[in-house]
Amino acid sequence: MLRIYQNTYRRTARKAVVYSTKVACCNHSTLCNITGQAHSKRHGAGAHWQQHNNQRHEEFLLGGNQARGWTIPPHSRGYGMLVVRILRGALKLRYIVLGGAIGGGVSLSKKYEDWKDGLPDLKWLEDALPQGERWSQFSKNLIEVGGLVKNAIDIDPKLKQLGEDKLSEWRSWFDSRLDDAIEAADYQGNQIVETKEDIKAKTTVAALGISADESHKLQNQVETLQTEIMNVQIKYQKELEKMEKENRELRSQYLILKTNKKTTLKRIKKSLIDMYSEVLDELSGYDTGYTMADHLPRVVVVGDQSSGKTSVLESIAKARIFPRGSGEMMTRAPVKVTLAEGPYHVAQFRDTDREYDLTKESDLADLRREVEFRMRASVRGGKTVSNEVISMTVKGPGLQRMVLVDLPGIISTMTVDMASDTKDSIHQMTKHYMSNPNAIILCIQDGSVDAERSNVTDLVMQCDPLGRRTIFVLTKVDLAEELADPDRIRKILSGKLFPMKALGYYAVVTGRGRKDDSIESIRQYEEDFFKNSKLFHRRGVIMPHQVTSRNLSLAVSDRFWKMVRETIEQQADAFKATRFNLETEWKNNFPRLRESGRDELFDKAKGEILDEVVTLSQISAKKWDDALTAKLWEKLSNYVFENIYLPAAQSGSQNSFNTMVDIKLRQWAEQALPAKSVEAGWEALQQEFKSLMERAKKSHDHDGLFDQLKAAVVDDAIRRHSWEDKAIDMLRVIQLNTLEDRFVHDKGEWDLAVKFLENSVTAKLQQTDETLGQMFGPGPWARFAHWQYLTPDQQKRRSVKNELDKILKTDVKHLPTLSYDELTTVRKNLQRDNVDVDTDYIRQTWFPVYRKHFLQQSLQRARDCRKAYYLYTQQGTECEVSCSDVVLFWRIQQVIKVTGNALRQQVINREARRLDKEIKAVLDEFGDDEEKKAHLLTGKRVLLAEELIKVRMIQEKLEEFINSLNQEK
Repeated sequence: MLRIYQNTYRRTARKAVVYSTKVACCNHSTLCNITGQAHSKRHGAGAHWQQHNNQRHEEFLLGGNQARGWTIPPHSRGYGMLVVRILRGALKLRYIVLGGAIGGGVSLSKKYEDWKDGLPDLKWLEDALPQGERWSQFSKNLIEVGGLVKNAIDIDPKLKQLGEDKLSEWRSWFDSRLDDAIEAADYQGNQIVETKEDIKAKTTVAALGISADESHKLQNQVETLQTEIMNVQIKYQKELEKMEKENRELRSQYLILKTNKKTTLKRIKKSLIDMYSEVLDELSGYDTGYTMADHLPRVVVVGDQSSGKTSVLESIAKARIFPRGSGEMMTRAPVKVTLAEGPYHVAQFRDTDREYDLTKESDLADLRREVEFRMRASVRGGKTVSNEVISMTVKGPGLQRMVLVDLPGIISTMTVDMASDTKDSIHQMTKHYMSNPNAIILCIQDGSVDAERSNVTDLVMQCDPLGRRTIFVLTKVDLAEELADPDRIRKILSGKLFPMKALGYYAVVTGRGRKDDSIESIRQYEEDFFKNSKLFHRRGVIMPHQVTSRNLSLAVSDRFWKMVRETIEQQADAFKATRFNLETEWKNNFPRLRESGRDELFDKAKGEILDEVVTLSQISAKKWDDALTAKLWEKLSNYVFENIYLPAAQSGSQNSFNTMVDIKLRQWAEQALPAKSVEAGWEALQQEFKSLMERAKKSHDHDGLFDQLKAAVVDDAIRRHSWEDKAIDMLRVIQLNTLEDRFVHDKGEWDLAVKFLENSVTAKLQQTDETLGQMFGPGPWARFAHWQYLTPDQQKRRSVKNELDKILKTDVKHLPTLSYDELTTVRKNLQRDNVDVDTDYIRQTWFPVYRKHFLQQSLQRARDCRKAYYLYTQQGTECEVSCSDVVLFWRIQQVIKVTGNALRQQVINREARRLDKEIKAVLDEFGDDEEKKAHLLTGKRVLLAEELIKVRMIQEKLEEFINSLNQEK
C-alpha cells in the first residue's frame, strides 16, 4: 500500500510541476503543455528526470524572462525552488491521509458486514408486506377506499359536537386497550375447563389490570365497535352499488353518443376474463394424455346435493340463472360460468348469439329453460349425468371476474329413476375437476343439517389435504342459527370441526327457500340477518369480512387471479414445447404439404365436387343419347321380352300377335313405361357423374384424402334427389304418340330394327345358354379337359332334355306348354331308363329348352326379314315372310329414341342443376356436422394437422392473454 501511495504521489507531483510551470519542451523555444508522464518517457525516469526537470525549469525561468527583457537574481531562484519543495510535501501528506481514509473505510465496511450477519432473518417481511408497485397500488387503493367511506358515512351530529380534547383522549385510551382486549378475547375462546364468564373476567383483569366492571364495560364497547364496523360495511356496500348504478347509466349514455358519432370502427378489444375463458374453451376440446386442459385455474363449486351450490353461484352472478326443482337433481352436467364486468347485466351461451337480459323476468325464464334443455339433451343412453360442459358468460356491473364450474351435487343414495352408475359418475367427475392442481375448490356445506352427514368434505380433503386452494362456505346460516348448536357452528367456521383445511371460511345466506325471490331481496335479507343475528353480531364469532356473498366473491376472485398469474406462464411454455414437437413431426412426414385442418380440407373437397358437377354440362348431346339409350334398354328389355314379345310371338298367329302387341304396348305406356324411363334417366345421370369422378382420380393432382368424403356426398345427394313429377306426364304423352305409328318409313330404319332384333335375341339366347349350362352341366369336352363331373341332378336333367328334344324335333312350331299326354309319355320313357321324375320337374326342364328353341327360330326369322323390306312395303301385314317381330322392335326402338331425347333435355335443362343444389345442401349439412367430417376426413395427415393447428391456436391465445395480463399489472 505504501508503495502505491508513493508512486501515486510522484505522478501527481510531476503533473503539478508541469502544469504549474508550463515546461518548455527540449530545444524548442515555444511552450507546449505536455504531461509529466509523457515527458518522463522522453527524458528518462528517476533522478535524471528530476535533475533534467530542474534544469529545464531554471532555463525556462531564465530564458523566458530574459527573452522578455527581465532579470532574475540568484536568490529569487532559490525562493522558487523552496516553494516547489513545500508544494511537493503538501501533496505527499494529502495522499498519506487519503490512503489512511481508504484503509479505514475498508475496515469499517468489514465490521458492518459482520454486524449485519448477526441480525435475525427478516426476509419474511418481504412476503408479508407488498413491495414496489404492489405497495404503491395498495396505498392508492387504501386512500380511495378511505375517501369513499368518508363520503359514504354520515357522521353523527352528536359526535361532531364533542370537543377535540375529549375525542383525542378517547382515541388514546381506546388504542391502548384494544389490542389487549382482543388478546384476552382470544384467550377466552381457547379455555375449556373454566366457565366462560369467569375466564372473561380473569383474562380481562390479568391483561389490563382493571376491575371486573371495567372489563365488562370494555367488552360492551368492543361489541358496539363491531356493530359500527358492520354498519359501516353495509353502508359502504350500498354506496358502492349506488355508484355502480350511476356508472352503468353513464356508460349507456356514452355508448349512445359514441354510436351517433361517425367514427371508424375498430376491433373490439376483449376483456381479460373473456380471453381466459376462450382459452379454457379451446382446451376443453383438446384431448391429450397428460390432461393439459386441467392445469389452468378455475373455481370448482362442489357440495352435497341441495347444499346451496347453485344458490351461491347465483349470488355471485347476481341473477337467478339456473333451474330449480323440489328435491330433484337439476344440475346434470358441468356448467362453466364466466363472470365479467360489463355495462349491462346479460348472459350468453358460447355457441349462440342471443343475449338474455337478466333484468327481465321473461329472459330469465327463457335462460333457465335453455339451461335445463341443454342439460337434458347432454344426457344420452339412459344416463343421469353427463360430462359435456355447458359454457355460458354472465356480464354485469360490479361482477368479479372469474371462471366458475358448477358440478352435480354429491349424493349418498340413488333413486329408482337414476342410472346405476350415477353415484360413481358424480364422484369421478368431481374428483377429476378437483384433482387439477391449480383449481380453486369452493366447498359448499349446508349449515342446516348435521355436519356428520356431509359427503363432500372427505372428498375435498383427499384432493387438497393441506387446504392451499380450498375455500369453505357455510350456507343456510339463518336456519343453522335456529337449529344447530352455536358452539358447533363456531367450530365449523374456525376450522376446528372438520379435519379438512381451507384458506378461508365464509358464512352466507342464500335466501328463504322461495323460487320467486329476486337476488336483490335475497341480498337484503342476508344483510339484515348478519346485522341482527345474535350468533354473528352480538357475540362476535367471526370478523365482518367473513360474511355475505359479496365478501365471498371478492375473496374467490382475488385467489383466482393470483393463481392465474402464478401458473399461466408455465402453461404457455408447455404448449410451446408441444407445438415445436408437432411441427418437427409434420416436417419429417409431410415436408411439401401445408398443414390444413378438417375445415380447410373440407372446403377444398367441396370445391372439387362442385367443379365436377359443372362438368356435367360439358358432356356432348351424342354421349348423353348413347348413355340414356343404353340405360333405357337395360331397364326395359326384360319387360319387352317377357311380357310383350314372347307372349305375342308364341300365340301362333300373326294377327293375334299384332293385336296383343298393340294392347300390351298401350297398357305399358300408360302405366309403367314413363316411370321406368325416368328411373333409367336418373341412373344414367348418376353413372355419368360417377364416371367423371373416377376420371378425376386419374389426374396427376388428385388427392386421395377426399375420395371417401366425395363418395359419401354423392351417394347422399343421389338418395335424396328425385326427378321432377311433371316429367312423367310429359313422357307418357310422347311415348303414346310414338307407339301409335306402326309403319317403318324407310329401308335404313328397317335395317336398324332388324339389327336391334338380332342383337336383342342373341343376348337373350346367351342368357338362356348360361341357364341351360347350369342346369345340364358341362359338355363332353369341358368334362374331359377340366376333369369335371356331372351331378346326379344334372344327369337326370340331361335324360329329360333328350326326351324333350324329340318332341321339338317332331313339332317345330310346338306351343310353349306341354300337354298332359306329352308329360305322361316323357315320364314313362324316363321310367324305362330307371329315371323317376314328376311332372313339375319335367316342366322346369321344358321352359329353358323351349325358350332356346324359340329364340333360335326368332333369330332365323330376323335374318330372313333383313331383305324383306320391299315385300313389307308392298304387302304390309299380308307379307309371306312374317316380320311382325321386326316391326315391334322398330316401335320399341322409336320409343327409346324419343324418350332418350326428352330425358337428355331434362337432364341438361333441369336435373343437373337440381342435382347441384342437392349436393350443395348435403355439403352444407356435412360442413356443420363435426362428427361426420371427422369420420370422412381421417388419417395421420389430418389428425396431425388438426392437433398442430389446435396447439398453435391455444398457444397464441395464451400469449395474447399473458401480454394483456402483464399490461394490466
